Amino acid sequence: MLKSEKTFYGTVAELVDAPDLKSVGHCARGGSIPPRPITLNILRVRTEPMKYRIDTKYVWYNGGKQIVLMYFINQIPFTFDDVPDDGLFDLSLIEIADGEKRYEPEDLYQASYYLMLEECHPLMYELELENPEMLPTD
Repeated sequence: MLKSEKTFYGTVAELVDAPDLKSVGHCARGGSIPPRPITLNILRVRTEPMKYRIDTKYVWYNGGKQIVLMYFINQIPFTFDDVPDDGLFDLSLIEIADGEKRYEPEDLYQASYYLMLEECHPLMYELELENPEMLPTD
């Protein structure tokens, strides 16, 4: 009894705009080569849940009118704490904020909306956090 072995190859598509060998004035190029078989490695499954990281940065907010302590979850802003008004006169704080991206209320609204849609907003949903102590307290 003979054992039958089958190998499946993908198909080759031709672009509509691409000239082929039948076109007038074609350039001599190599032809189509059938693709190699694709091997999928789907056996690696993550067993532990993904952990999110909370970070904070001093940034300019609302048209550069104020410096705030912005909270981020995996680099996405979700809330901020006001810095006292004397923070605008703290040169080291100003230098730190100058080196960061500036945020507008619309940026924070869109980021928070996205996090809520994904059920990843740390103030609305319980998440596995690497550093839960970094969350704002009030």
